[in-house]
Amino acid sequence: MPFSYAPVGATSGSTYPAGFHRLDLEVAVGRGEADLRRAAETLMTWRMHAGAGLRVAAGSPRVHTGAVVLCRLGPLRIPCRVVWVVDEPTRTGFAYGTLPGHPEAGEESFVVRLDGDVVRLAVSAYSRPGLLVTRLAGPVGRWGQRRMLARYAGALR
Repeated sequence: MPFSYAPVGATSGSTYPAGFHRLDLEVAVGRGEADLRRAAETLMTWRMHAGAGLRVAAGSPRVHTGAVVLCRLGPLRIPCRVVWVVDEPTRTGFAYGTLPGHPEAGEESFVVRLDGDVVRLAVSAYSRPGLLVTRLAGPVGRWGQRRMLARYAGALR
């Protein structure tokens, strides 16, 4: 299936496209290299999403470019495809983009990194409503998105 937005891949840079809501969060999730390795493994095996309360059905057990994942939160279907992956000694993560049927249209990245001795999760996203129900939800939808990001961080801790 094609992505439900364009341009694809903008979370890999610092300039996001016009017409999208931008969301950035960075939070400490641990300390030291052992916590970084644990957080990276949790992230790259979809367990962060499951730990945040989503039901996860992924096309592969590990995240890789092109992998498709269908998450569910209650009645919501959340289909995505991985756009890019980073795997470096002090930084690991990925971004996925929305597919048709996702409540939003856009992209979200999740990167864990070692900053001194602190392990941080950085989440960046650009999105706009992808379904009528999301448009009608307005600020409530944005609240739900921020709440989900907090749940992701909690799952990595």
